[in-house]
Amino acid sequence: MSAGRRDSDPREEQVRRMLDGPHPALPPDLAAGAVRRGGRRMRLRRAAHRTAGWLLAVALAALLVWVGIEQPWATEPAQVTPPLEGW
Repeated sequence: MSAGRRDSDPREEQVRRMLDGPHPALPPDLAAGAVRRGGRRMRLRRAAHRTAGWLLAVALAALLVWVGIEQPWATEPAQVTPPLEGW
């Protein structure tokens, strides 16, 4: 098929006719509603990120306090038996 031929798929022709035809009327407040919903969504996302950041900071602080108190890297003192008497 060459690029200049009009022999195309019937579905493609149907789509072309639909796109060339009259378009439905849109509600006049569609854009304002979209802006309002988008702003609300952005505020919720920002609040969620801020909350997650605070939770991460609190978890890190709790971990640092625990590590400072417990010192999990330190080994337990060895239990040494008393020396034998009467050798």
